[in-house]
Amino acid sequence: MKKSLMAVALLGAFAGVAHAQTAVQIYGTLDAGMVKRTDQTLAIGKRAANTLGFKGTEDLGNGLKALFQLEIRYEPDTGTVENNGRPLFQGQSRVGLQGDFGMVRIGRGLTPFQEVVGSFEPFHGLPTPAGFYTDISVAGFNSAPLDTNTSGGSPNNNRISNAVFYNSPVANGFQVNASWASKEGNGGAVAGRNGGASYAANAEGSANPISVAATYNNGPAAAMLAYERNAVESKVVSGAASFALTPELKLMGTYSRQTQDHISPVFSEVKAWLLGATYTMGPGKFLAGYGQKQLEDTPKTKQFSLGYEYSLSKRTYLYIDAARKKNIVGTNGVLAATPTINHYDVGINHSF
Repeated sequence: MKKSLMAVALLGAFAGVAHAQTAVQIYGTLDAGMVKRTDQTLAIGKRAANTLGFKGTEDLGNGLKALFQLEIRYEPDTGTVENNGRPLFQGQSRVGLQGDFGMVRIGRGLTPFQEVVGSFEPFHGLPTPAGFYTDISVAGFNSAPLDTNTSGGSPNNNRISNAVFYNSPVANGFQVNASWASKEGNGGAVAGRNGGASYAANAEGSANPISVAATYNNGPAAAMLAYERNAVESKVVSGAASFALTPELKLMGTYSRQTQDHISPVFSEVKAWLLGATYTMGPGKFLAGYGQKQLEDTPKTKQFSLGYEYSLSKRTYLYIDAARKKNIVGTNGVLAATPTINHYDVGINHSF
């Protein structure tokens, strides 16, 4: 009898939790294919980030909601956490409130600048080298230079931790998104260049990271303006726009300018721009773009990319890409050991 009463009590407790949480969703993306680039052998790789996420909301009444989101990034060919040891919830880990005032969240996620600029390049802001988002769209800007990766992989460039995020309500197509982060160290180090400031491992930043992005979306037209400063006082300003000339054809362009004179008085300015287009034909979509990036007084890095996606369903598509990037320049202003890279990939993407 006591065991029965205990079972009823436990069921009641879980029922209360389920009732309080009005909506919980499990979602994710699986992307895998064959990748070949100039300086690497043919390998299993990816075009998009692979994710497993959990998000939910709870209705608190009077138009107020509590919300959360946790997102894991992983490598599909090995099952390991993304890039050999990034945080478990690399994608994001945020909790907050939403109401008439907008949305406020605390935790880790994409900065407002990084979140919106990817919408204005033809490869959807995916982290593929065939696209422009991770380098040219952002003018090589690093949102989290003091992050580290203790397992030997590369650190994160477009997300911040220890941050507060705000999204305003949308009014006549306009919205403002902002974030502020603490200076606390995240284990990484930055070496100053050409007499610039240096930061030892685990050191605090010299500035609170801030990011602000204003967006406009109305019918076929969209635009954005953004500003961001990271923990080592590098700054980026960016503007972008897109326009759907027809339901099938969409044109877009982005301009970004980074200054990093605090850590590098010489070679401190980076300018970048790109023009792109997408064209839908039945279940297929063609992607094309051309962009340039120039570190102050060095050769221009130039990239031309083509892609094609074929939708098998609303959740699954096949893809093929080809890209050429030449005059790749390092932060010291010298051409890379392999200054021209050709990139090819073919694969499948499924979301759930």
